[in-house]
Amino acid sequence: MFPAIGLVVLLGMVFGGFVFTGGALGPVLEALPHEMIIIGGAAVGALIIGNNGKQLKALGAGLGKAFKGPSYTKKDFLDVIFLVSRLMKMLRVEGPIALEPHVEDPKSSAVFAEYPKLLKDTTLVHLIADTLRLVVVSSGTLDVHAVEEVVDNSIKTHHHEAMGPANQLQSLADALPALGIVAAVLGVVKTMGSIDKPPAILGAMIGSALVGTFLGVLLAYGMVGPLATRLKAVMEEDAAIYQTIKQIIIASLHGHPQPLVIEAARSGIIHAKQPSFAEVFDGLRGK
Repeated sequence: MFPAIGLVVLLGMVFGGFVFTGGALGPVLEALPHEMIIIGGAAVGALIIGNNGKQLKALGAGLGKAFKGPSYTKKDFLDVIFLVSRLMKMLRVEGPIALEPHVEDPKSSAVFAEYPKLLKDTTLVHLIADTLRLVVVSSGTLDVHAVEEVVDNSIKTHHHEAMGPANQLQSLADALPALGIVAAVLGVVKTMGSIDKPPAILGAMIGSALVGTFLGVLLAYGMVGPLATRLKAVMEEDAAIYQTIKQIIIASLHGHPQPLVIEAARSGIIHAKQPSFAEVFDGLRGK
């Protein structure tokens, strides 16, 4: 919602301010389609050159995510604490054999089924299942620090991949001013080919060429760059749920008391989505 509002404010202030100070929008609007064909086409071509089909698809999804915002709410963080805590309790009380069916086939697990939104996140499910599978097959002899290292590597790999669209957007933002110059230079070349025309015509052609530079800078620093920053922030906020999973598993494997496990889980969640200690503790007592 806020990115859309920001775009309206941006365009309103830029073009509205231009008109307010006496500028005529006619020449700008007349040149806009031609300059956008050059700049936009070059930008799309550059993206195709630098990325494969899967990365381009992820970029499209990333743009949608930048406008939609973070996927996880406070309730989702609370649910993931309940889910992982129940699995760790099952491991501790009933043993690895009881836990094994849940981690081998989460989609058929009655425990996972209680949290349908979390079950849709394959990365989240795999992180839980793959980590606990290590514990199950090791029959409790696995070093906790080794488990933590594996989890860290898994989260790091996912985070690097998830940040791909944001990095692509930032690279595009960095390139757009230069692509605007490309469009402007072509406009100047066109103008020089009509040097015998009257000054009024030449002035319009030069103005049209300068629109290319204007568009490149506006798109880079007013739209694409801020969208890249927004997407990075959204991905960072969503990534906290994977750290929550890690904290619960590692703290539980260390044999820490429940209050410390709860605080370990809550510590990496931003305050706006962080459940209170009482919410977590009371919820776990009711499970």
